[in-house]
Amino acid sequence: MPAARPLSQPLFLPMTREEMDALGWEELDILLVSGDAYVDHPSFGTALLGRYLVDRGFRVGVAAQPRWEGDAATEDIARMGRPRLFAGVTAGAIDSMLARYTAFRKQRSDDAYTPGGQAGKRPNRAVIVYANLVRRAFPGLPVVIGGIEASLRRAAHYDFWTDSLRRSILLDSKADVLVYGMGETALEGVAHAAEDAVTQAGQGFGQENAPVRALFAERVRKIPGTAWAVAAKDADMLLPADTLRLPSFEAIEGDPFLLVAATVAMERQVHQGKSPAAQASGDRVVVMNPPVPPLTTAAMDALYALPYSRLPHPSYTDPIPAWEMIRSSITSHRGCGGGCAFCSLALHQTRHIASRGKESILGEARRIAATTVNGKVPAWAGSISDIGGPSANMWQAACTSDATTCGRASCLFPAVCPFFSVDQAKGAAMLREAGRQEGVRHVRVASGVRFDLALADDAALQAYTQEFTGGQLKIAPEHIAEDVLRLMRKPSRAVFEKFLERFGKLSGAAGKEQYVIPYLMSAYPGCTDAHMRELAAWLKQRNWSPRQVQCFIPTPGTVATAMYYAGKDVKGEPIPVARTDADRMRQHYILLGQEKGGRPFDGKGGREERRFGAEKKGRGERDEAPHTKRNGEGRRDRGGRFSDGGREKKKRH
Repeated sequence: MPAARPLSQPLFLPMTREEMDALGWEELDILLVSGDAYVDHPSFGTALLGRYLVDRGFRVGVAAQPRWEGDAATEDIARMGRPRLFAGVTAGAIDSMLARYTAFRKQRSDDAYTPGGQAGKRPNRAVIVYANLVRRAFPGLPVVIGGIEASLRRAAHYDFWTDSLRRSILLDSKADVLVYGMGETALEGVAHAAEDAVTQAGQGFGQENAPVRALFAERVRKIPGTAWAVAAKDADMLLPADTLRLPSFEAIEGDPFLLVAATVAMERQVHQGKSPAAQASGDRVVVMNPPVPPLTTAAMDALYALPYSRLPHPSYTDPIPAWEMIRSSITSHRGCGGGCAFCSLALHQTRHIASRGKESILGEARRIAATTVNGKVPAWAGSISDIGGPSANMWQAACTSDATTCGRASCLFPAVCPFFSVDQAKGAAMLREAGRQEGVRHVRVASGVRFDLALADDAALQAYTQEFTGGQLKIAPEHIAEDVLRLMRKPSRAVFEKFLERFGKLSGAAGKEQYVIPYLMSAYPGCTDAHMRELAAWLKQRNWSPRQVQCFIPTPGTVATAMYYAGKDVKGEPIPVARTDADRMRQHYILLGQEKGGRPFDGKGGREERRFGAEKKGRGERDEAPHTKRNGEGRRDRGGRFSDGGREKKKRH
């Protein structure tokens, strides 16, 4: 679609009226409201979407971590005035409940996406709270919700923090439209729909604006990658005959296994759906349009070439931990073919790999090396901390099948699909070339590798091990019990052990003492105390002593969460589930209790890794660490009941 008007990119997207005035902007077209601090870096969703929309001709401002309580609750939202088209609302890079609560119901003491790491700067269920604030500040203005929290709660979902089934967040937030997945093109479509509606109606979005709102609603119903709601009595008239009909909210309340069926169906729609999906909830129906196609390489290159400052907004005086972690990292691709049952990443970014071109990546490496802060090049600028995506070794992966549909839930499980094509040696060559760019001292891979893929290309594995591992390599075996691995859709123990052996030999051949950082999980659906003891014995046999293990937390929208809720696997077979804190804690500490006497893995076949226990942030909401790339899935958490304006559903016992 053509740009609404030519615009120059600002140094930072404005956060105040004074910054708008300096740009010569009398009003905003779009206000983006986020639960994260504003960092103008392409790994942060607000910057990515905001820059993209400005490039398309829309004036975009940011309300980052606005206050939501007390008499001043709407001041931060309203400080730049009423936007002309809509407000876009996101909880931020991770689900707000995950951001605020630990695996065992305790409030977190920090938040990596807040200046100074300060906790408590975003509300519980931030999408709902922010949507309510926007309506209070700007009556009649369309509210568009998106990001990981909205995406994974777009249909009926199990909520771990209230132990209840909740209806779509679109209904609870009373938003006009929900953008799911990677939202650039869908959000641009919504912006043009709003612009067209205003033009055709000859009026803006005010309080008495039925004509323009009706026109807007009609247009957004045609945009891929969006969800919208309609009265149940009108649904049949609006939906095509091939619509995927999901079990209703009420049906799932009556039969928890239907949540598994609905989640698997939605997973299939995300990966290859060409028809909308619909789910009834009371007298409303939530319609989820087919997903937006992955960005082409040219589109990815253009998106990441926008003039990000790569710095936090200058209004912040305290450091932002999430930015410090990824400030010199580069996103090479999106998507993950793994399709792990507990991971929301494939649901958010899809299994399709969208890759940037080599020259685009090399250009970003040069820009990072030339970064200046207060007129000086900081020490970190020449050290590229990561070039990768969900897994580093899937750059330019593609499906070579001619089939129009695919029955697999994963490109890699139970074994790597013969049609999943990836040239890992080409990826290693790109990393080498990045290291030769002017100003770049060295390149590392921090986003981890998919170890079953790595074993398929020994030359590439040698390169990752000997050239791009800075002493530690992240991998995610998650468990070693075959029954649990099957439910997770993870490679077998034998594959993991083969990788460890090869990694050790390659490290030794290079004369390096290197360690793997493996991520393990306790209390997964289907995992019993016996399975945890099996894992503990396996670790003890290798003198490997974990200090921390990620306890599974059922995050909305995943197959694993649906299995937890139902107590059944995807085939409907009953599975054991650790539900109580006591059961979960016991599994957790079966491993932690094995700590004494252990030594780190040195990559040489007998000992294990020094930082084994480092908490895996991002493994329950994958794409929730900075917008496109952190390897993991967000922290899974649990809390009590919260008043948020949404309807709380009855508990399932």
